Amino acid sequence: MSDAPLILTLAFDEATFGRFDGLRRRHFPEAINFIPAHATLFHHLPGDRERAVIETVASLARTVPPPAVAVTGLRFTGRGVAYVLESEALAAFRARLAQAFADHLTPQDAQGWRPHVTVQNKVDPKIARALHADLQQGFAPFRFTAPGLLLWRYLGGPWEEVSRLSFGENA
Repeated sequence: MSDAPLILTLAFDEATFGRFDGLRRRHFPEAINFIPAHATLFHHLPGDRERAVIETVASLARTVPPPAVAVTGLRFTGRGVAYVLESEALAAFRARLAQAFADHLTPQDAQGWRPHVTVQNKVDPKIARALHADLQQGFAPFRFTAPGLLLWRYLGGPWEEVSRLSFGENA
C-alpha cells in the first residue's frame, strides 16, 4: 500500500473505449499521454486507505445497475477538446460516493462535477480549436452503458490499475 492518491474513473464498454482511446492516441501529445482515455469521477482519494476505498466503492456500485451514459457534445477547453457525458444515474451515484468520502475530498473533487473524456490537451489553442471544429462537424450524439469503474494509483504521470469494480448486484 502507498500514500500516492487514488483516482476513480468510469469503465467503458469495449467499443466506446476503442473510440475514445483511438482519438486520444491520435490527438493527445504523445510525450505526455501516459494513460488511456477515461472519465474521472474523483481525482484524489486517499491512497493510504486503499482497502476502505475499494470496499466503499464496491458496496455502493453493487446497488446501482450499469448506468446509461449519453455523449452529448464536444467541449473546447482552451488547449484541448473533450467529449461531454451526461447521466443522471451516474451523477447520483457519484454524489453518494462524494458523501461517503466527504472528509477526504480535495477542493477539486468537492466542487461541481462535469463528466467528460479528454481526447486532446496541452496543445496550442489554434490546434485545439481546429480539432474541435473538425470533430464537431462529424459529431452525432450516442449512448453507451458503463459496466463499472476503474481505480488507479497516481504515479506522478503514469497510473497503475488497482481494481476493477462492477455495477449491479452481480458485481
